[in-house]
Amino acid sequence: PALFPCPPSQARPLAVDQEARSGGLFSSLFCCLCRDQPEQAPVNNNAPLLVEENGTVAKVQAKPLLPSVKSKDSGKICVVIDLDETLVHSSFKPVNNADFIIPVEIDGTVHQVYVLKRPHVDEFLKRMGELFECVLFTASLAKYADPVSDLLDKWGAFRCRLFRESCVFHRGNYVKDLSRLGRDLNKVIIVDNSPASYIFHPDNAVPVASWFDDMSDTELLDLIPFFEKLSKVDNVYTVLKQQGAPPS
Repeated sequence: PALFPCPPSQARPLAVDQEARSGGLFSSLFCCLCRDQPEQAPVNNNAPLLVEENGTVAKVQAKPLLPSVKSKDSGKICVVIDLDETLVHSSFKPVNNADFIIPVEIDGTVHQVYVLKRPHVDEFLKRMGELFECVLFTASLAKYADPVSDLLDKWGAFRCRLFRESCVFHRGNYVKDLSRLGRDLNKVIIVDNSPASYIFHPDNAVPVASWFDDMSDTELLDLIPFFEKLSKVDNVYTVLKQQGAPPS
């Protein structure tokens, strides 16, 4: 079961729920463990603010989440890629075949997080980094997701990493608002297993099935030819709106 990125409204019963309820150890780190413990919405310092000017309410332009495009990525489509259940699956329960074991400090105690890589994630990330301006965007906290990314992304495919504080808390979900990236939306794609994550921009999404431990899964490998073609278009909507999700 998913531990890290899924919004509270989509949380599933977890083997560690009892631990979470008894001590609340993980609620501050993994939003999926907050179903029985209402979580305060994160402070979003980058969110647009409403201010009064001469009696009217005006929106102040927020600072973009991403820095200026690097010269090597000029003209490339920006692809936002989710982490948990899209590229990896993580658990507090010991896993014999874990690819990574990440120590995470919670309330002064270090806990081990066991991480499995989705099959073909290496080929997928390497190729995506060659074709696109890739950005990691996860609803998990940086103290977990950053070290996972360090080990996962051997090629420097991710030009930037965005974490939970960059999400918008909307109706109980952590939403990735693509309009705040600082990129033209007709050149932005999001790859994510959770439709709630891209509810503001469904036409920019390439959905993927949630992955947990099926080592025969080939979805990431199967997506590479689709993205190779998509990298050549001037407007992602010409492809995504017409055919929706790529064939699986």
